[in-house]
Amino acid sequence: MITIIGTGHVFNLAEPVSFIVRNTWPDAVLVELDKGRYEALMNDYNGVKPLGEQKTSAIYQSTSRYQQRMSEQSGARLGNEFLAAINTGRLFDAAIIPIDTDAMRVMNEMWDEMSMGEKLRYRMSSFRDSFGGIKRVEKVHKDFTDSETDYVEDMRRRYPTLVRKLIDERNVYMAEQINALSGTYHNMVVVVGDAHVEGICALLQDDHIRKIRLSDMMDREKMDKIRQMVWDGRESLEG
Repeated sequence: MITIIGTGHVFNLAEPVSFIVRNTWPDAVLVELDKGRYEALMNDYNGVKPLGEQKTSAIYQSTSRYQQRMSEQSGARLGNEFLAAINTGRLFDAAIIPIDTDAMRVMNEMWDEMSMGEKLRYRMSSFRDSFGGIKRVEKVHKDFTDSETDYVEDMRRRYPTLVRKLIDERNVYMAEQINALSGTYHNMVVVVGDAHVEGICALLQDDHIRKIRLSDMMDREKMDKIRQMVWDGRESLEG
């Protein structure tokens, strides 16, 4: 069984993610982090100061700062859902495995491969986002939830390189990690950004996949149904 949880990194989802992991009893918890981000997250959680500043690109720094501001505005700690999954999984001696590719390298490649027009659209969008705050993030989440396919295709048309590098290629990479690990672990919880869920699931070889989406966790009534689903051991809300 693979339980894949779609999250939003700037929202406060620690409690629902922890509940799902705790009541799924996984033998492995897989998270959308690369090794460097995983170590940085755990060092920050444990109060360990870095030995020195890691050299990062401007595009990576800008994205990180934006996510940090949005998480603060939503009353969350950036990466709280990953911490919840990791710490809860450790209670059951589950293996904790980061499955993402190097984020900074991918961001740098994306920027290098973008056309001038796409870079301009990206800069303009980032400028608008900086003023929109968490309300704009919530609107994007609603638009994505209302019509995921249309939203992604619109993004693909406006930002083809961004979608290819940040979504498509990472979906393939993470799905490969999950498929390789499924021979060793038989009850895995996978925590990734919600935009990755459908793309990853389409590439998985396991027939038993339970999907829990961000829109469900952020709706109190739907989250209550998820709790019951997890308690009952069902694979979907419709089961």
